[in-house]
Amino acid sequence: MTATDGGANDGGAGAGSGDGRTEPGGDTVAAVVRQWRAVRPDLDTGPMEIIGRINRCAALLQQAEDAPLRRAGLSRAEFDLLGALRRTGHELTPGDLARETFSSGAAVTKRLKQLTERGLVERRGDTRDRRVAHVRLTDAGRDLVDGILPEQLAYESAVLSGLDGPRQGELAALLGGLLGQLEGRLDALRA
Repeated sequence: MTATDGGANDGGAGAGSGDGRTEPGGDTVAAVVRQWRAVRPDLDTGPMEIIGRINRCAALLQQAEDAPLRRAGLSRAEFDLLGALRRTGHELTPGDLARETFSSGAAVTKRLKQLTERGLVERRGDTRDRRVAHVRLTDAGRDLVDGILPEQLAYESAVLSGLDGPRQGELAALLGGLLGQLEGRLDALRA
């Protein structure tokens, strides 16, 4: 959709009041796009309509999705570390965990310290290289992940319940395709 072709969001469900607020059934990105079209009709706002909505959805999901984790006293980032250890089924190094969770080494080190203090993970040194640590879940860590995961998945299902199964599958496939492309191209675009 281009800024000049009228697009599907002019009028109808995505229409707002013209002052940046959306009517029921609209979304905030549609209002922003309309505002940009009014001041810069020469620009193609199509990318904004996609990336803006992905960013807005991500922000809302981050606010909402952690309720079961908060009740367990975990942050999303801590749960991601525990989950990586559980789903791989073996010890990982802090570097492995950083790659598995898309986190910095420093962030992983800080989280591992907190999780170790809580008795959820254990660290052991490498017998050949004292600079390397190996991390594994304790029984308490494994029990916590196994207890929270069904509740977390049920919560995420409730969040997505506005989309039926086929639409969820379609969205997952589209996002998977986009993610696959971006993972290979973003570093080149930043250079």
